[in-house]
Amino acid sequence: MTNRIAFQGEPGAYSHEACRNARPDMDALPCRTFEDVIESVRSGKAELAMLPVENTTYGRVADIHRLLPHSGLHIIDEAFVRVHINLLGVPGATLEDITEAHSHLVLLPQCAGFLKQHGIRGRVSPDNARAAREVAETGDKRAAALASELAGEIYGLNLLARHIEDRSDNTTRFLVMSPEANESRRGEHGMITSFVFQVRNIPAALYKAMGGFATNGVNMTKLESYMVDGSFTATQFYADIVGHPDDRNVKLALDELQHFTTNVEILGVYPAAQPRG
Repeated sequence: MTNRIAFQGEPGAYSHEACRNARPDMDALPCRTFEDVIESVRSGKAELAMLPVENTTYGRVADIHRLLPHSGLHIIDEAFVRVHINLLGVPGATLEDITEAHSHLVLLPQCAGFLKQHGIRGRVSPDNARAAREVAETGDKRAAALASELAGEIYGLNLLARHIEDRSDNTTRFLVMSPEANESRRGEHGMITSFVFQVRNIPAALYKAMGGFATNGVNMTKLESYMVDGSFTATQFYADIVGHPDDRNVKLALDELQHFTTNVEILGVYPAAQPRG
């Protein structure tokens, strides 16, 4: 099997950084869309997929939860990337030369303080790594990119200012996905179980479905809802809990969940990347 891990975006994207950090022994395969990432694993072009699911500043990544249940893939790991934003310029450029900075729409406001301080105008690009590539291609000393240090390495740009983001806690969570499930106990910080479910059309169904986790002492770290097939009445829920399905309290909670839901699908059982309170 090919030793590749697929990600969405251009080389140098933060998803590429997540691949390097989590699977440094694998080759990273850039893909245009999330669907392309999933398909590359299905078709055998890649062994694993790296998909972003949420960001501490902007919340849930659009469409990911809709794609996961139908992907045919299983979550086997999670990874966190601290989003450090850097000002990257062409060789020979200095900070004083820069009049405009190019990056993705969501990154520009995160550097508003720095850009204002230095009189630099923001310019929107479809992708931060693409911005780095295009700045390198133009060779314009007045233009810079807001991107990762990895993007600077790939496109031969110089680091003019490091970690210029206004917030110090911006982090993206990624899921590593595989065609094969792995429910073995592993890692140093316990296990996470992720699943989706739909509640029955009865009064207080969600309240009753969640009751089993409370009474059995299972820590639910995430619960999100989203519409199914564009219907306001068919709501699906995505949940992360701390524990393994074979743990007695988790098993009891999942059994109780079954009574108030139309279906429950476990998406993955994997080690927590960090301690959870």
